Amino acid sequence: GFSYEDSGKLLSVTSNRFIHWSTSGDTVQFVEQSLDTNLLNNAVRLHIPNCLLLPGGVCIQETLNNVIILIVTSQSVHRLVLPHPTRMYRSDLVTELQMQSIFTDIGKLNLNEPAHSYVLPFAQAAPASAPSTSAAWISHQGEAVFALASPSGGITAVTLPAHDQDGLCLSIELKQSSMMQRLAGWMPTAIRGDQSIPDLAISLAVHQLEDDTFIFALCQDHKLRMWSFKHQMCLLVTDMLEYMPAGRGEVKASPALAHKLRLFFSSSTGLCLAIYLAVPKRSQFCVLQLVASENNRYSLDHISTLFTTQETLVDFVLTASDIWAVWLDNDDQTVVKYISFEHSTTGMWNQVFVQPSPEEEVHVGEDQDPREIYLDVLFSPLRFTASAIIKALQIYKRGTERYSDLSWEELKKEVTVTVENELQGSVTEYEFCQEDYRLLQVEFWSKFYACCLQYQDVLSTPLALHISPATAMVCVLKKGFVSFLFPCFAVDHLYLSSDEYLFSEEETLIAEDSNLSRDVLQLVQCLRMVSESLPEDMAYEMDKALEDLLSPEKVSEKVLEGLLASDNGNVIQDILNKLQDISNPTVAINTLLRELDLETDAETDTRPTGQSLRVRISLSQLYGSSVAASLICQAVCQTAMTRTLLCRDLLILQQLYLRNGDNVFVAGSAPLLQLQQDLIPRCSSLLCSYHLLKQMSLTLSSSVPLDILNADLQHLSVLELSDSSTPTSSRSVLNPQTVVELFYQNVARKAIMSQILSQQDVEGSQAMLHWPQMISSVLTLLCQFLWPSNPSFLFPECLMVNCQYAQLQEYVRLVGPWCQVNVGSYRFVLGHCYLASGEGQKALQCFQEAAAEVDKEEFLMKLTGSDEEAATATAQRLLYYNKVLRLLEDIGLPELVINLATLAISEAANDERSQAALWTRIFKHHLDLGHNSQAYEALTQNPDSSRQLDCLRQLVVVLCERAQLRDLVQFSFVNLHDEVVSIIESRARAVDLMTHNYYELLYAFHINRHNYRKAGTVMFEYGMRLGREVRTLRGLQKQVNCYLAALNCLRLVHPDYAWIVQPSSGAAYERPGTSPKRNYDGEFAANPVSQRIDILELKDLEKEYALARSRLTLAQQDPSSAAIAGGASSQEMVTLLVQTGLFDTALTLCQTFNLSLTPVFEGLTFKCIKLQYKGDQDQTEVWNWLAANQLPTVITTKESSATDEAWRLLAHYLEKYPLQNAQYHRGVINKLLSHGVPVPDWLLSSYKEIDAASLLRLYLNYDQLESAAELVLEYVDALLGKGHQYFGIERPLSATASLVWLPYTSIDQLLRNLSESQINEKNLKDKLAEYHRLVDQSSRNRLMAR
Repeated sequence: GFSYEDSGKLLSVTSNRFIHWSTSGDTVQFVEQSLDTNLLNNAVRLHIPNCLLLPGGVCIQETLNNVIILIVTSQSVHRLVLPHPTRMYRSDLVTELQMQSIFTDIGKLNLNEPAHSYVLPFAQAAPASAPSTSAAWISHQGEAVFALASPSGGITAVTLPAHDQDGLCLSIELKQSSMMQRLAGWMPTAIRGDQSIPDLAISLAVHQLEDDTFIFALCQDHKLRMWSFKHQMCLLVTDMLEYMPAGRGEVKASPALAHKLRLFFSSSTGLCLAIYLAVPKRSQFCVLQLVASENNRYSLDHISTLFTTQETLVDFVLTASDIWAVWLDNDDQTVVKYISFEHSTTGMWNQVFVQPSPEEEVHVGEDQDPREIYLDVLFSPLRFTASAIIKALQIYKRGTERYSDLSWEELKKEVTVTVENELQGSVTEYEFCQEDYRLLQVEFWSKFYACCLQYQDVLSTPLALHISPATAMVCVLKKGFVSFLFPCFAVDHLYLSSDEYLFSEEETLIAEDSNLSRDVLQLVQCLRMVSESLPEDMAYEMDKALEDLLSPEKVSEKVLEGLLASDNGNVIQDILNKLQDISNPTVAINTLLRELDLETDAETDTRPTGQSLRVRISLSQLYGSSVAASLICQAVCQTAMTRTLLCRDLLILQQLYLRNGDNVFVAGSAPLLQLQQDLIPRCSSLLCSYHLLKQMSLTLSSSVPLDILNADLQHLSVLELSDSSTPTSSRSVLNPQTVVELFYQNVARKAIMSQILSQQDVEGSQAMLHWPQMISSVLTLLCQFLWPSNPSFLFPECLMVNCQYAQLQEYVRLVGPWCQVNVGSYRFVLGHCYLASGEGQKALQCFQEAAAEVDKEEFLMKLTGSDEEAATATAQRLLYYNKVLRLLEDIGLPELVINLATLAISEAANDERSQAALWTRIFKHHLDLGHNSQAYEALTQNPDSSRQLDCLRQLVVVLCERAQLRDLVQFSFVNLHDEVVSIIESRARAVDLMTHNYYELLYAFHINRHNYRKAGTVMFEYGMRLGREVRTLRGLQKQVNCYLAALNCLRLVHPDYAWIVQPSSGAAYERPGTSPKRNYDGEFAANPVSQRIDILELKDLEKEYALARSRLTLAQQDPSSAAIAGGASSQEMVTLLVQTGLFDTALTLCQTFNLSLTPVFEGLTFKCIKLQYKGDQDQTEVWNWLAANQLPTVITTKESSATDEAWRLLAHYLEKYPLQNAQYHRGVINKLLSHGVPVPDWLLSSYKEIDAASLLRLYLNYDQLESAAELVLEYVDALLGKGHQYFGIERPLSATASLVWLPYTSIDQLLRNLSESQINEKNLKDKLAEYHRLVDQSSRNRLMAR
């Protein structure tokens, strides 16, 4: 492994960054890792065909601009020049969540480029002649130097020029007798002097000191040789057997094959060497210090010799004060230990507690499904890597399929299908009893499980040990992954230590004085004895009881009884004997419990203060990669597992104390009482807490689909819990994320880093990222954030925000029975889980239960956004209810909103504003649900008049839109009658008349309350607006109906009150809230002068109705005229009706409005004239308008033409509507004569009878002289007694009759015209002479009669 020089500095791109590699044959694999940020393209595998990599054949060094990798193989040497991370980014300040690795562009390099590679001269020789080991380094001049141990002794050094300079490759051979330099190749054995095979180097190490480079070679003859590369000579030879206390002869006789050499240099200690002498049964480490004297003479000072009983050393590392080593024991299990080579008085190695391998057998309960249990174990974090499962799957299927692209869930499914198929394929019988099938399941799943175990063991094989000099981080590089070593907490250290170590300890860090220390050590030994004596089934029962939320005290008591019953080896008696040695058990137990308890007094302020932006950004990156998150959370899990077992054993031990208290406690019953009432409940609570931590550390997070995540986040935004959005995880699909990792990455890490570094001088500290110290603090704080008894509620909140609802429900289930902190907060988040799963009533119950704790818990106070001191408990509860109501509204659960708001109203008894808001909410949701009566009830309960009015307006509008008018009309509206009317009126005047029926609603509203005048006013206004705004056939129909309804209303009122005020005819109505109007200059317009008020009585309404009725009739006859008729006056309507042929309607309208009938008669006359001359053309239209008028009789004796019918209609009207002096007859005849149409006889006869003189004048007006002369003759004859009845003369001329007269003026005019026109007027004159004679005679007779 290689760690960057600045990996221990916070303000650096390379902080907590390192590279590790592994070689296999002719392949080397590099992986760059960072604990602070995720690296992209960070792994590369190099294959150098037929060139085996040598031991020590990879070296990585950094320069200011580059990272240089030196590779030594059996046939060649290579140099890779990669950019340094600080040169890949312009600034040390990197804010990205991901960074490019230095291996990103390695594919662009050519390994065989002459400037960066060199083929050794013996490349084609036999494999036996290949170098046995090697070392490499970069000189101060930038040259790459490779030292190779020749199989025939001596060292060959190959030098490549600096990568940015030209030059030749040099090969130098170092040997003891002389110095020889050749440009290339190896010298034949015969001329190589006195070098021999014992001089073969088996381990090489290099150190650059000042201007020279020392090459240390540990050789087969057990001697250490130090070469000066500068002077190419051997400066020092030391026989390592001198440091062996005994048995040197035996060892000297056999060549050294497994000795190892390591160096360490620091400015304070100088250069130290550690040599491992691999001697069967007597292996030892020698630590030596290089001492320089005058004249370039060097010697080695012996510092320490350390012995070990382990056999197979894999690797070891020398640090400033310790030796770290990794071995494989006889069972091929990894053993890691360390020892201080300066201060170790006993010579005992310190234990490193390696994570145990997965259990060889899986316990399957009788009531459990084997498949589920095995899948849980296989795919639980900390047990198996994905590569081990994939390899086992390939072997189990005996195929060549590759599963590299499977996600964790897909891999789980593939395993299930594979094992189940294998099971089904082996079954030969068709029927099985359940127990037999269960046994078959266990058999096949255990077979696959064994396969996974085997490959997990292979991948766990240790390869090397790496320690970062800058951070003191220790890693064990294994075949399939990297293991990181964490500092062990004192209490865990005691519990995990071997008996041998415990017996050797005299004091412990967790106790204040020596007596207490001894008591604690004795107590821990007893705990170990309890643990070892506990059978597997009882341990499983205890674990199951915690999962099932049974009382730990009762279960531990039951387990103790089982132990006592099966105590064959008197283990319990041994424990009791051991307990006798503890002088003060309760204090010792209390000390342990205090050490185990992670409860803090209050939530710590995690805001960084007084730090620069650069520091804060760097802190935001610290330990932020997925690798760091994974290993930190694994450490939490390991700690929780260890302490769960410790608490379990302590609880059982305390139960044993209770049972045998008289024998153990000397002081009497007081300690027993303390044990029973204080220590055991505390221990039980700690057991449950650590079990909870363990379960959460093993619980995988769920991947939430993006649409569901966005929807849930939108709902949660209502609660305003967080300002930032949820970051997405960047985990690999084959590295599943636990919920604790999710919490650490999204929430806890920043809070932890701020807390750790808030008091430190970050800018000035250079070596502040000390791994053991930093990671211990991180672990402790993370566990405290997770600790359920602490006030911090960040973990459940994080689960809720990230939509991990199933995991959150399980968390609340486990914490519920025993945790008395954040009870209300747990109920709230559980309620939110129920909402997500669609269980609304359960959620509502939880929210109600949480309300009682709103003023006591930090999370709920943050939720309400209230200040603890400023707000009363009631106000806080109301704020809480408001937030929950908004959440329920956002999700769309109106029934729950109504229920909760109703509950909240009882809280707001003295707060009218809150009551108004709640009643408004209840009203709104009742209305949305169609609960009209309940909505009305809520409206009436609202204490705020303005809100009440708003609700009333909404009620009216919504019920109208839904056409639920019956409900609206029938509501009593106590004290709100005028407001309802005002609202409906304003709505009626503001919306389209044909799409909304607010006027009809208002009419029904008034009718229902027997207010007929108001109802009439409403319908009349409706009709007026229809006539003005909706000039269509449908609009006219509605208008007629409106006027009819208005008439009906007024007829129901006493005649004295049968009147209404005419509504305003303007387009704008005065409505409350109307904005002030401005003129063109932008100034406020003057208020309009109030208009005269018109009173409309019944007769006025009847006139309006008649006019509207005529408009409708016209529109029905001629739809195209509807738009014109809609605004026509009565006179205009007569004209339009006459044009259309609706003479009946026109006459009725004229009579209603007291208009002259002349236009009607003239119009009908004109139509008759047209028909007279046009004949039978377009008879359909004629018959249509004729049919629209009511004829007096139907002639059935002969066929009648349209023309005849028109004349008949005219005659009927003249007869039906007589007028003094027969003006209508005169008008008709005048019309006929004006168009030169002969006057029909029937018309002449009827008019002669009425006014013959007028007829004469008409003839004269139109020069009808002959007709006029004929008329005068007939008239004179009538006066004389011939046909007098035809001229309306009752008695002709006589002395006794009434006076008669002639129109002399007209006759004179006629005579003059006749004379001018040369028409014979003799007959006329004669007739007049005769008339005059008779008049004279009659006059004389009358005078005489007097």
